[in-house]
Amino acid sequence: METISLTTAKRNFSKLIRDVENGENFVITRYGRPVAQLTQYKLDKTTNPDWLAAYERMNAILDEGASLGGLRVTRDELYDR
Repeated sequence: METISLTTAKRNFSKLIRDVENGENFVITRYGRPVAQLTQYKLDKTTNPDWLAAYERMNAILDEGASLGGLRVTRDELYDR
């Protein structure tokens, strides 16, 4: 993790954001002391109610079995193949 001064961070903010998008992390210092960390934001899908509802519907379909043109396939049968 690279350490940069607040002044440098302000001057090169757009470049820092591009670097963070590419996986780099930075510690921002003020007068030589760490005050912030700049890292990539990770979206937690499970906090989104729409995503969670779709995930639960998908699991319910897998648990009861999906119809494939008259052939019913369950989750366990998929792993047996």
